[in-house]
Amino acid sequence: MVTVSFMPRGESSHFPPPFWPSRWSWENYYELLVRRYIDGAWFDYRVLPALWNSLFVAAASTLLGLLLTVPAGYAFAKLEFRGRAALLRALIGSLVIPGQVAMLPLFLMLKQVGLVNSYAGVILPSLAGIFAVLFVRQATLAIPDEMVDAARLDGASEIRIFVSIILPLLAPVTATLSLFMFLGSWNDFLWPLIVLADQHRFTLPVAIAGIGREHAADGELMMAAAVVTTLPVLTVFLALQRYYITGLLGGSVKG
Repeated sequence: MVTVSFMPRGESSHFPPPFWPSRWSWENYYELLVRRYIDGAWFDYRVLPALWNSLFVAAASTLLGLLLTVPAGYAFAKLEFRGRAALLRALIGSLVIPGQVAMLPLFLMLKQVGLVNSYAGVILPSLAGIFAVLFVRQATLAIPDEMVDAARLDGASEIRIFVSIILPLLAPVTATLSLFMFLGSWNDFLWPLIVLADQHRFTLPVAIAGIGREHAADGELMMAAAVVTTLPVLTVFLALQRYYITGLLGGSVKG
């Protein structure tokens, strides 16, 4: 992907296809990212605005999602309240329902409240993910009840227990979950395509798909677009890699 993105236009279609470019060129990135004045008008592929839109949507979905799902997972694991078991069974059962089934009624609901063609319409449906709640719940169950009970005996409130005891212990799990949520929002194509009508609000996958329809034969340009799409999520993964591995192995048997 990277080497093809630096090839001169049309070189990747040669047979046999080359692995290294005959001449390293930035022209594909220049054409993709730089606004140009052509035939009396400004022209660009609107990749950079779409990149910022995706960063905003993914960051907002991740931060707001963590604010909702982490306390919810803790509540299901450590708090006693009426209907907890029934609600938990309902959440687990709803996981078998494909997400595409809910898209039409969800779109109609957003239309009634005026959130179609807005970032809020893209972000809100992803905030309280069932998988995220169950993921945090399972990690919280591994925390001994004695720690929570001791804090309660010392007079700590539930908020103090959650902030001072639970959150530090859930740091690797929270980092892992934030990575999942960021990647899910960043790579989401279908829902932003349905909700957003204004091309100025398009996220990066939607914008790249539009470019692909017009330049399907330009392999070098499309590989440059793929590199631009991959770099931010690769950076996030490398930054959180240590916490990601710790979070995944947190419930494993230690020798």
